[in-house]
Amino acid sequence: MSRQQEREAQIYPIVSEAVIHNTKILTNLQNVTASLFGVAAGILGLESYAGFLFYFAFATLVTFLTYVLRIAPESISAGLPLFDTSRFFRRAVDFWIGAVFSGLPGFILTWTLFYGIVRA
Repeated sequence: MSRQQEREAQIYPIVSEAVIHNTKILTNLQNVTASLFGVAAGILGLESYAGFLFYFAFATLVTFLTYVLRIAPESISAGLPLFDTSRFFRRAVDFWIGAVFSGLPGFILTWTLFYGIVRA
């Protein structure tokens, strides 16, 4: 760690409780929207790859909108580079990739449920 990074860490420490809270909020948002996307995919009667593409497209959209509306304004004003989430999350993977895959089981569950209800 360079002197500049050490100084930044002392001035702006990462509070683990805040990072945990941010991760919980993001996971809850992804799980709720994944279930809603599952309902939509089931009602639309999407099958196979079309359903998964539907989920990944809209999950990516939700993640991007979360970044644009909540994270980017504060990160950019703090002087961080574009697409840097280190002010709110430990790793960028936690925000960009982890949340998308955490909602996948809920999506599949509601997708198959509503597909079965509509097609029955």
